Amino acid sequence: MKLPQNGSGRPRSIESLYPFLFAPQEDGGGVTEEVRRSTREKALEIVAIRDRLAVGLETRLTECARALALRFAKGGRLFAFGNGGSASDAQSVARVFLDPSAGQPLPAYALTNDTGVVTALSNDIGFEVVFARQVAAFAGQGDMAVGLSTSGNSENVVRALDEAARRGLLTVGFAGYTGGRMAEMDSISYLFVVPSLSVHRIQEAQTTLYHVLWELTQQALTESNPGDGEQTDRHPRAHPGDQRRPQL
Repeated sequence: MKLPQNGSGRPRSIESLYPFLFAPQEDGGGVTEEVRRSTREKALEIVAIRDRLAVGLETRLTECARALALRFAKGGRLFAFGNGGSASDAQSVARVFLDPSAGQPLPAYALTNDTGVVTALSNDIGFEVVFARQVAAFAGQGDMAVGLSTSGNSENVVRALDEAARRGLLTVGFAGYTGGRMAEMDSISYLFVVPSLSVHRIQEAQTTLYHVLWELTQQALTESNPGDGEQTDRHPRAHPGDQRRPQL
């Protein structure tokens, strides 16, 4: 797809994002100052968003982490999914739980990783079911599903969360703007919405949220036995495509 051009042949969308790079300047000092100002504004914006989220979502994050810890302690697995940048975030969610810098490794998988499965489902059935079909095949009651969408409207994410809820999974959603369709769903156990109109700030704040959620989950697992005295399954069910490296 070709971007719309302005009179100089430059894509208008790029110029609208970074006008200081295209405005006439007497010298390079003006551009440098504009870049500095723009960077500062963006940094202050994400700090302000994170501060608001820390106040508004503290209780819900803690409750969600305890619910995740309860399921992990009983052998549950976490499945994450999203599109584009959110697909990368889904992989990051899986990595931070499965291979943490500190704490207990927990079974977590990104449904975006297997290109053979993703492309087969997309080609043979439709992209809108690419995650729901995997949830149906791999997940079961006691597992967890994490869906990420900046708009909150991604059809395949919405369908996968609905499928997960039908199968008894704990469902967690991350969205931006005002939450989109995800804010209207009854099938999401815990929804975290980043109230911003910037895709960049939304994804930056979502990254913060799921790292905080991981830390709180580790804390909940450490502080008490979420299984309420029940025997914890230390050998959780494997993912069908599990090829984790052996412990050395």
